[in-house]
Amino acid sequence: MAEFMTGEIPLNFKTNPYKRVKWEDDLTDPNTGEVLEEGTIFWAEYGNNLEWGLYNAYRFLIEQARQMQRMQIQMELDGRVPGNSGTFADPLDGSSNKIKLDTALTDVIEPVAISTTTLKVASVDGFTPFTQVTIFDDVAKEDVVITEVGTNTIKVQALKNAYKKGAKVARTNVLIDTVNTEMGVGNWQTYRLEIVEVV
Repeated sequence: MAEFMTGEIPLNFKTNPYKRVKWEDDLTDPNTGEVLEEGTIFWAEYGNNLEWGLYNAYRFLIEQARQMQRMQIQMELDGRVPGNSGTFADPLDGSSNKIKLDTALTDVIEPVAISTTTLKVASVDGFTPFTQVTIFDDVAKEDVVITEVGTNTIKVQALKNAYKKGAKVARTNVLIDTVNTEMGVGNWQTYRLEIVEVV
């Protein structure tokens, strides 16, 4: 039982990690039909071994397809620009590359009016002057350039819209789905709170 698959396995194996089960039929007397020797009993361990074997085989195929896609992208880009070696390619599968998505994100902690240039934010981590950010809530959005970063404030160009408390300030509003290898648009999020009195 110890050699059966019970979960995900590392994909860097050098030998076949799947251990087959040798199935045996009942051995019966051809004249009387009496069972002389019982065949292999189907246990949950056997079924789980089959399921995990199929699952891990597909994981390997998917990873292999991703590696081939990365090589295809690199070869295509190198063919267009010799020496490029895929520097500007991102297969969106979560693999590391020479480029990195800037995911700096923070919340505005109080409402802001039109023409505001100073935003009070929950955090300034990841933000730098003279870079562009998007500010958005569920009503409006716009792109502005940061002019100064303070302790808990970000100064920007005068805003064209008003924004609610909780509006997002982000270097990018892109969400990368590494499972489906797709780039999607992030959403403004709202939360519902229910207050319950405990007696």
